[in-house]
Amino acid sequence: MVDMGEEIVRLEGVYKLFGPQPRGRAFDLVRSGVGKDEVQRLSGHVVGLNDVNFSVNKGEIFVVMGLSGSGKSTAIRTVNKLHDITAGHVWVDGVDVQTLEGPALQAFRREKMGMVFQHFALFPHRNIIDNVGYGLKVQKVAKAERDEAALRALALVGLESYAQNAPAELSGGMQQRVGLARALATDPDILLMDEAFSALDPLIRRQMQDEMMEIQNELHKTILFITHDLNEALRIGDRVCIMKDGAVVQIGTPEEILTEPATGYVAEFVQDVDQGRVIEVHEVMLDPVPIRGGVGIAGALTHLGDDRSGAFLVDDQGRPTGLCTADACLRAASVGSTDLATAVRTDFDTARSTDTLNEAYAAAGRGLPIAVVDEDGRLVGNLDPRLIMEEMGRVESLIDGFEREVFM
Repeated sequence: MVDMGEEIVRLEGVYKLFGPQPRGRAFDLVRSGVGKDEVQRLSGHVVGLNDVNFSVNKGEIFVVMGLSGSGKSTAIRTVNKLHDITAGHVWVDGVDVQTLEGPALQAFRREKMGMVFQHFALFPHRNIIDNVGYGLKVQKVAKAERDEAALRALALVGLESYAQNAPAELSGGMQQRVGLARALATDPDILLMDEAFSALDPLIRRQMQDEMMEIQNELHKTILFITHDLNEALRIGDRVCIMKDGAVVQIGTPEEILTEPATGYVAEFVQDVDQGRVIEVHEVMLDPVPIRGGVGIAGALTHLGDDRSGAFLVDDQGRPTGLCTADACLRAASVGSTDLATAVRTDFDTARSTDTLNEAYAAAGRGLPIAVVDEDGRLVGNLDPRLIMEEMGRVESLIDGFEREVFM
């Protein structure tokens, strides 16, 4: 996840109405709270965006998702002024984009951002390297320089060896990689990706998601990614913005969207998501209460108390060296032992706080606490397998709570 810092994009009170008089009666209806369908019935205008506010931080993958007609693609197209807005402001790196016209707008688009569409839109009569370098050609960059940049971009997506091929000679997934390379070749600050992987088969789509995240780890671009697929949104997004009927419903991290849905609409979206792929260990782990050296079995039992299934012994550096459970201590005490070493097991599992619950699931199947460690191997948490099941059950029951609110 990106470290949330400097803001680079901000939509501020943005409205977009489609129709002949967007600033007339239809706009008044929207601002007075009339719904999208009713505005269309009364005025013949379509509400694209309704008081949309969100900001995107530099280096962040910000995903805007929703069903068809939610406004997600309209929102992203205000950022490079493919759509004029009815009211509000769209700021990109301090520039009010919607005030730009003519050559200034063209220069802004060329220099500031690249765009990847659902359909590859490659030039069939140009080879791959020329397709990738086309944006630089428009900028009047010399042939040798743009070929060098195009080859660098193709290398990022694993297609450098296909530079001289024609688009028709590449598969759909490969052509989408070329589209991504074309956007990267101009080295833009911002990438706008509108349903970029939606036309791909599921396996190829997942591979493209992996490749994009690997590229992002290297280049740290700011990415606005549009999708209708919540699994995709939760998998790749640093933050996710869910839209409905042109309005923002909720913005949050994937974990927040999944575990703290703001409305029944969001809860319905997340009910079929595999929570274990999104929720991370730090969400459910307990603070560690380690056992230090010199404690006997009686002291360990006192340390464990009634609520802990086990605790870890740690060395002088805070690294876990053994696991002590209440059952093991009681068994050792029943045969007269007072030495804690007779009740300690060293075959415990470890996890990182950023691991998903699915990644910890196999280890949790042993029924023993899992030591959560940092990069230096120091103990930072205690993961009780029961907590994994409880958290998944809690998330699954959220939709029931919203349904009760609706029908009570």
